[in-house]
Amino acid sequence: MIRAFGYNEFLFLLSAVQWTLMLSVIAFVGGGIVGLFVALGRTADVKPVRWLANGYIQIFQGTPLLMQLFLVFFGATVIGIDMSPWVAAAVGLTLNTSAFLGEIWRGCIQSVPRGQWEAASSLGLRYPGLMRYVILPQAVKVAVPPTVGYLVQVIKGTSLAAIIGFVELTRAGQIVNNATFQPFLVFSIVAAIYFALCWPLSLLSQRLEARYAAPSR
Repeated sequence: MIRAFGYNEFLFLLSAVQWTLMLSVIAFVGGGIVGLFVALGRTADVKPVRWLANGYIQIFQGTPLLMQLFLVFFGATVIGIDMSPWVAAAVGLTLNTSAFLGEIWRGCIQSVPRGQWEAASSLGLRYPGLMRYVILPQAVKVAVPPTVGYLVQVIKGTSLAAIIGFVELTRAGQIVNNATFQPFLVFSIVAAIYFALCWPLSLLSQRLEARYAAPSR
Protein backbone atom coordinates (compact mmCIF):
# COMPACT_ATOMS: atom_id res chain seq x y z
CA MET A 1 0.00 0.00 0.00
CA ILE A 2 1.29 3.44 -0.94
CA ARG A 3 1.63 5.81 1.99
CA ALA A 4 2.33 9.51 2.20
CA PHE A 5 5.76 10.84 3.03
CA GLY A 6 5.67 11.95 6.65
CA TYR A 7 7.63 12.48 9.83
CA ASN A 8 8.49 8.80 10.29
CA GLU A 9 9.89 8.54 6.78
CA PHE A 10 12.02 11.63 7.36
CA LEU A 11 13.34 10.18 10.63
CA PHE A 12 14.20 6.96 8.80
CA LEU A 13 16.30 8.94 6.33
CA LEU A 14 18.03 10.78 9.16
CA SER A 15 18.73 7.55 11.01
CA ALA A 16 20.53 6.21 7.93
CA VAL A 17 22.97 9.13 8.08
CA GLN A 18 24.79 7.44 10.95
CA TRP A 19 25.65 4.48 8.69
CA THR A 20 26.84 6.79 5.94
CA LEU A 21 29.09 8.56 8.42
CA MET A 22 30.36 5.34 10.00
CA LEU A 23 31.19 3.87 6.61
CA SER A 24 32.91 7.12 5.60
CA VAL A 25 35.04 7.15 8.75
CA ILE A 26 36.07 3.51 8.33
CA ALA A 27 36.94 4.02 4.66
CA PHE A 28 38.83 7.24 5.39
CA VAL A 29 40.82 5.92 8.34
CA GLY A 30 41.51 2.53 6.77
CA GLY A 31 42.27 4.13 3.42
CA GLY A 32 44.58 6.59 5.13
CA ILE A 33 46.59 3.84 6.80
CA VAL A 34 46.94 1.81 3.61
CA GLY A 35 47.37 4.97 1.54
CA LEU A 36 50.37 6.05 3.62
CA PHE A 37 52.16 2.81 2.78
CA VAL A 38 51.18 3.24 -0.87
CA ALA A 39 52.57 6.79 -0.91
CA LEU A 40 55.80 5.66 0.75
CA GLY A 41 56.02 2.83 -1.76
CA ARG A 42 55.61 5.27 -4.64
CA THR A 43 58.54 7.32 -3.37
CA ALA A 44 60.75 4.42 -2.26
CA ASP A 45 64.27 3.86 -3.56
CA VAL A 46 63.53 0.27 -4.55
CA LYS A 47 62.09 0.04 -8.08
CA PRO A 48 59.95 -3.11 -7.57
CA VAL A 49 58.27 -1.44 -4.59
CA ARG A 50 57.53 1.65 -6.68
CA TRP A 51 56.15 -0.49 -9.50
CA LEU A 52 53.95 -2.44 -7.11
CA ALA A 53 52.57 0.71 -5.50
CA ASN A 54 52.00 2.31 -8.90
CA GLY A 55 50.18 -0.79 -10.14
CA TYR A 56 47.94 -0.73 -7.07
CA ILE A 57 47.02 2.88 -7.75
CA GLN A 58 46.40 2.29 -11.45
CA ILE A 59 44.05 -0.62 -10.75
CA PHE A 60 41.86 1.18 -8.22
CA GLN A 61 41.89 4.55 -9.96
CA GLY A 62 41.35 3.01 -13.38
CA THR A 63 38.25 0.97 -12.53
CA PRO A 64 34.84 2.20 -11.31
CA LEU A 65 34.20 2.06 -7.57
CA LEU A 66 30.90 0.32 -8.30
CA MET A 67 32.72 -2.55 -10.02
CA GLN A 68 35.13 -2.79 -7.10
CA LEU A 69 32.25 -3.14 -4.66
CA PHE A 70 30.70 -5.83 -6.85
CA LEU A 71 33.98 -7.75 -7.04
CA VAL A 72 34.55 -7.61 -3.28
CA PHE A 73 30.98 -8.58 -2.39
CA PHE A 74 30.38 -11.30 -4.99
CA GLY A 75 34.03 -12.37 -5.22
CA ALA A 76 34.04 -13.23 -1.54
CA THR A 77 31.07 -15.54 -2.11
CA VAL A 78 32.82 -17.25 -5.02
CA ILE A 79 35.82 -18.17 -2.84
CA GLY A 80 33.57 -19.33 -0.01
CA ILE A 81 33.65 -16.30 2.28
CA ASP A 82 30.29 -15.18 3.66
CA MET A 83 30.72 -11.40 3.60
CA SER A 84 27.95 -9.05 4.68
CA PRO A 85 27.17 -5.92 2.66
CA TRP A 86 28.53 -3.83 5.56
CA VAL A 87 31.94 -5.54 5.50
CA ALA A 88 32.09 -5.61 1.70
CA ALA A 89 31.31 -1.89 1.49
CA ALA A 90 33.95 -1.09 4.11
CA VAL A 91 36.61 -3.18 2.35
CA GLY A 92 35.81 -1.88 -1.12
CA LEU A 93 35.74 1.76 -0.09
CA THR A 94 38.91 1.39 1.99
CA LEU A 95 40.83 -0.03 -0.96
CA ASN A 96 39.54 2.65 -3.30
CA THR A 97 40.24 5.46 -0.84
CA SER A 98 43.76 4.20 -0.14
CA ALA A 99 44.67 4.42 -3.84
CA PHE A 100 43.53 8.02 -4.14
CA LEU A 101 44.97 9.17 -0.83
CA GLY A 102 48.21 7.37 -1.65
CA GLU A 103 48.53 9.32 -4.89
CA ILE A 104 47.57 12.61 -3.23
CA TRP A 105 50.15 12.09 -0.51
CA ARG A 106 52.78 10.96 -3.03
CA GLY A 107 52.44 14.34 -4.71
CA CYS A 108 52.70 16.11 -1.35
CA ILE A 109 55.83 14.15 -0.43
CA GLN A 110 57.47 14.94 -3.75
CA SER A 111 56.53 18.62 -3.41
CA VAL A 112 59.09 18.97 -0.62
CA PRO A 113 62.08 20.81 -2.17
CA ARG A 114 64.78 18.49 -3.46
CA GLY A 115 67.34 20.33 -1.39
CA GLN A 116 65.68 18.98 1.77
CA TRP A 117 66.10 15.43 0.51
CA GLU A 118 69.73 15.97 -0.40
CA ALA A 119 70.56 17.73 2.88
CA ALA A 120 69.01 14.92 4.92
CA SER A 121 70.81 12.29 2.85
CA SER A 122 74.11 14.10 3.36
CA LEU A 123 73.58 13.74 7.10
CA GLY A 124 73.46 9.98 6.67
CA LEU A 125 69.71 9.52 7.08
CA ARG A 126 68.33 6.45 5.34
CA TYR A 127 64.86 6.35 3.82
CA PRO A 128 62.90 5.62 7.07
CA GLY A 129 64.64 8.37 9.02
CA LEU A 130 64.53 10.72 6.05
CA MET A 131 60.77 10.37 5.84
CA ARG A 132 60.07 10.43 9.56
CA TYR A 133 62.21 13.39 10.58
CA VAL A 134 62.49 15.56 7.47
CA ILE A 135 60.07 14.92 4.61
CA LEU A 136 56.76 13.84 6.18
CA PRO A 137 56.57 16.73 8.70
CA GLN A 138 56.81 19.16 5.77
CA ALA A 139 54.51 17.14 3.50
CA VAL A 140 51.74 17.02 6.11
CA LYS A 141 51.23 20.77 5.83
CA VAL A 142 50.72 20.47 2.09
CA ALA A 143 48.54 17.36 2.40
CA VAL A 144 45.92 18.64 4.85
CA PRO A 145 43.71 20.66 2.45
CA PRO A 146 43.44 18.04 -0.35
CA THR A 147 42.96 15.28 2.23
CA VAL A 148 40.03 17.08 3.83
CA GLY A 149 38.68 17.82 0.36
CA TYR A 150 38.85 14.17 -0.61
CA LEU A 151 36.79 13.23 2.44
CA VAL A 152 33.87 14.83 0.58
CA GLN A 153 34.38 12.31 -2.23
CA VAL A 154 34.46 9.46 0.29
CA ILE A 155 31.13 10.52 1.78
CA LYS A 156 29.51 10.76 -1.66
CA GLY A 157 31.10 7.46 -2.68
CA THR A 158 29.29 5.63 0.13
CA SER A 159 26.08 6.06 -1.86
CA LEU A 160 27.26 3.29 -4.20
CA ALA A 161 27.13 0.82 -1.32
CA ALA A 162 23.35 0.82 -1.81
CA ILE A 163 23.83 -1.37 -4.88
CA ILE A 164 25.05 -4.30 -2.75
CA GLY A 165 22.27 -3.88 -0.21
CA PHE A 166 23.95 -1.83 2.49
CA VAL A 167 21.35 0.47 4.04
CA GLU A 168 23.00 3.88 4.14
CA LEU A 169 21.40 7.18 3.16
CA THR A 170 20.87 6.44 -0.54
CA ARG A 171 19.50 2.96 0.12
CA ALA A 172 17.19 4.39 2.79
CA GLY A 173 15.95 6.86 0.18
CA GLN A 174 15.22 3.99 -2.20
CA ILE A 175 13.27 2.15 0.51
CA VAL A 176 11.21 5.23 1.38
CA ASN A 177 10.56 5.95 -2.30
CA ASN A 178 9.34 2.39 -2.87
CA ALA A 179 6.83 2.91 -0.06
CA THR A 180 5.68 6.43 -0.96
CA PHE A 181 6.28 6.69 -4.73
CA GLN A 182 7.41 10.29 -4.32
CA PRO A 183 10.88 10.17 -5.90
CA PHE A 184 11.31 13.92 -6.40
CA LEU A 185 10.54 14.71 -2.77
CA VAL A 186 12.47 11.79 -1.30
CA PHE A 187 15.65 12.16 -3.30
CA SER A 188 15.58 15.96 -2.96
CA ILE A 189 15.72 15.44 0.80
CA VAL A 190 18.48 12.84 0.39
CA ALA A 191 20.46 15.27 -1.78
CA ALA A 192 19.96 18.04 0.78
CA ILE A 193 21.30 15.81 3.56
CA TYR A 194 24.37 14.93 1.48
CA PHE A 195 24.88 18.64 0.83
CA ALA A 196 24.64 19.40 4.55
CA LEU A 197 27.31 16.77 5.22
CA CYS A 198 29.70 17.77 2.43
CA TRP A 199 29.44 21.53 2.17
CA PRO A 200 31.12 22.32 5.53
CA LEU A 201 34.01 20.03 4.60
CA SER A 202 34.39 21.76 1.23
CA LEU A 203 34.53 25.13 2.97
CA LEU A 204 37.05 23.80 5.48
CA SER A 205 39.24 22.47 2.68
CA GLN A 206 39.17 25.84 0.90
CA ARG A 207 40.06 27.71 4.08
CA LEU A 208 42.89 25.34 4.88
CA GLU A 209 44.22 25.68 1.35
CA ALA A 210 44.12 29.48 1.59
CA ARG A 211 45.71 29.39 5.03
CA TYR A 212 48.60 27.12 4.10
CA ALA A 213 49.13 28.84 0.77
CA ALA A 214 49.54 32.23 2.44
CA PRO A 215 53.18 33.33 2.68
CA SER A 216 54.61 33.07 6.16
CA ARG A 217 55.80 36.30 7.79
